[in-house]
Amino acid sequence: MDKIIERYVPYNSEEEKDKALILEFLKSGLPLYKRENYAHFTVSAIVLNKTRDQFLFVYHNIYDSWSWMGGHLDGDTDLKRVIIKEVREESGLTDIDFITDEILSLEVLPVNGHYKKGEYVSSHLHLNVTYLLEADSTAPLRIKPDENRGVKWFPLDMLTTVSNEKWFNEHIYNKLAEKISLLIRK
Repeated sequence: MDKIIERYVPYNSEEEKDKALILEFLKSGLPLYKRENYAHFTVSAIVLNKTRDQFLFVYHNIYDSWSWMGGHLDGDTDLKRVIIKEVREESGLTDIDFITDEILSLEVLPVNGHYKKGEYVSSHLHLNVTYLLEADSTAPLRIKPDENRGVKWFPLDMLTTVSNEKWFNEHIYNKLAEKISLLIRK
């Protein structure tokens, strides 16, 4: 994991600082692959359709907003395996591919305390690694009721507007939209 993060070239000053913080946490020896630690790894994905003009979001129960898919590593250090598993679980898609093997972005994301399955989860940090995936937009979708209440394809030019989380739109989805635009033009 350390090598993957070390090789990553930050896109902007926010990612430079987040990469430095993630590397600092990696050097700490803390169990970052398990959610019991206050700072732990997560993976997220932007899933595009095959023609790369749509993206898939879920309506996340906890955040009460449309959002990317992803989840906790729960002890698994294979980031790619975990993100494929998470996208399958949250969307019902089965045929998912990586558009690029490289990390799309890095983020350190603060998570406010919340209730999940009736239990309180304290505020914590997600050391997040994002990948860019693709899938068939005609494949059947299904919700995962304990995590989301909607799964929907949107036009790619709406990536920065469908979430009602202002900070995510401005700092995360905007950055991802810029990076995706550069990648799919190649």
